[in-house]
Amino acid sequence: MHILIANDDGYLAPGLLALVDVLRPHAQLTIVAPEQNHSGASNSLTLSRPLSVHSVTGGERDGFIYINGTPTDCVHIALTGLLKTKPDLVVSGINQGENMGEDVLYSGTVAAATEGIMFGIPAIAFSQVDKGWNNLSDAAKVARDIVLQQIKQPMDATLSATQKPTLLNVNIPNLPYEQLRERYRITRLGNRHHSQSVIIQQNPRGEPIYWIGPPGEVRDNTPGTDFHAIAENCVSMTPLQLDLSHLNKQAELIERRWHPGQL
Repeated sequence: MHILIANDDGYLAPGLLALVDVLRPHAQLTIVAPEQNHSGASNSLTLSRPLSVHSVTGGERDGFIYINGTPTDCVHIALTGLLKTKPDLVVSGINQGENMGEDVLYSGTVAAATEGIMFGIPAIAFSQVDKGWNNLSDAAKVARDIVLQQIKQPMDATLSATQKPTLLNVNIPNLPYEQLRERYRITRLGNRHHSQSVIIQQNPRGEPIYWIGPPGEVRDNTPGTDFHAIAENCVSMTPLQLDLSHLNKQAELIERRWHPGQL
């Protein structure tokens, strides 16, 4: 089993090292991560400049590869230029902070895993709900268990030539492992209200500058959602797919003969 590991907090992040340490005994690992934090980078690729690839020599991160680009850059370059053979699994994380609901559209952690899916490789994204790295070793054990489950019983038993594998988005409460090991739920994405207003300040020259405001409050945390599972101190595992097609709306527009050329 060969696993490609990435993240969005950067190659020095404690969450990445914790994930690598628990998976080393179980698989061949390749670690390719951003040089700096790229939270919120989503699926962006760096197309305006060349990228540099470096490798760590010595210490606990010996062999880690880091790139001065985005999480998606890291997985893309690994799969198209660094690795001679395609890995069996792409794993991203462990992120500092939750990635639930609409967060998955902005998340660099989820984006790194998504890039694996784009290349036909199953992928898992791991996030700890609360920031601060509390109970990180416990979260890493949860991540290990889920990866071992994927190795033993893959999410996608069979796929057609046109199907993409599943992306599993995992959010882990900051709790001791003994409280989490039996508390897993398969969930769907919940929903938030709109983000809060931007924060306006002034730079030293008196010009306005804008900080993106915090995310909105949870709107849909009904049973079955990732928000509900986390509220009950359970590990949330949400299978995601890349196809954003609104099939019901497609059928409706075809039925209504919705055609601007007829105006």
